[in-house]
Amino acid sequence: MKKNRNITFLRIFVFASFLLLWQVAADKQWIDSFYFSSPLLLYQQFIHDMTDMSLFRHCFFTLSEFFISFILIIGGSIFLAALFWFFQTLGKVMEPFLIILNSLPKSALAPLIIVWLGTGIKPIILCGISVGIFGSVLHFYQSFCNTDPERIKLIRTLGGNKVHIFTKVVFPGNIPLILSMSKVNIGLALVGVIIGEFLAGRQGIGYLIIYSSQTFKMTIMIMSICILCLLSALLYLVVNQVERFILNKKY
Repeated sequence: MKKNRNITFLRIFVFASFLLLWQVAADKQWIDSFYFSSPLLLYQQFIHDMTDMSLFRHCFFTLSEFFISFILIIGGSIFLAALFWFFQTLGKVMEPFLIILNSLPKSALAPLIIVWLGTGIKPIILCGISVGIFGSVLHFYQSFCNTDPERIKLIRTLGGNKVHIFTKVVFPGNIPLILSMSKVNIGLALVGVIIGEFLAGRQGIGYLIIYSSQTFKMTIMIMSICILCLLSALLYLVVNQVERFILNKKY
């Protein structure tokens, strides 16, 4: 317990020291605050954007797209992996295509999605889905196929069919993997959504970042990046707590 408190204290100390050094460097003009901004300028910009509610709107827009993309990644991955498990021939046929799509840089797909669907929320959500779904399907499918054969044999011995095997052994046995992949997909879905907002957004944190970079409003851009880091950390913590709750309850 004492060690954990010391680690927490050191983290806060390092972060506070960084902010202090950054502010002093800006005040002493060791760095140009026009390009690097400063903690004080970020705070003032944050208060201003919170007051006029513009920041709330951008955050709400990005989080809405993220949650839709995240749910579709997890739900779609489980569905497709289960489908490939039930129909093994289909799974073997599709596996190399999934590997190719998963290895493809997802930013390369984004412009194509924008051309197909235009601007708006649909292409942004699809960009978010495209970043994480191929890898998730591969992981789930391979894990489903590697389920303990002795447990499967036991279900068959008791007269169970393939549906019973999946619902009683395969899916429950892979819940830890699904929860673990959910934590990974938080970052992937958020990255995909931000890429989509870069290219097709008219609202959202990604739009705010690309707009501020084009107009050289560096304080807004750095503030947006900081908020994005904070949101991703909070989302990770939420899923991590859900994982602990489920695993502690189940195991």
